[in-house]
Amino acid sequence: MTPEEMEERDVVEFTDDEGNTILLEVMDYFFYNGEEFAALCNAREDASDDDPDDDPVYIMKVNSFTNDEGEEMEEFVPPEEELMEKLIQVVRTRFVEDEDGEEA
Repeated sequence: MTPEEMEERDVVEFTDDEGNTILLEVMDYFFYNGEEFAALCNAREDASDDDPDDDPVYIMKVNSFTNDEGEEMEEFVPPEEELMEKLIQVVRTRFVEDEDGEEA
């Protein structure tokens, strides 16, 4: 996947605890209690092959900031554990509403 394709699809690169690179695609941004969060899934080489039912969904808090060069940046960090169950409910509700809207 080229850097241009990554930007176009909103793909974010993470490094796990063992140093492995993981590419996750932002499925949706949402706000909860005034804070921004993102629902992400594994990025696939071919976006047309995506089957969201097969992939785990990750929820990350989005911290926006301006770097030293004046560029707007986003930092994705794990949310607080006590928020996770509520965030999972929010994401499930959003995707059920999206599916209902597509069928109508």
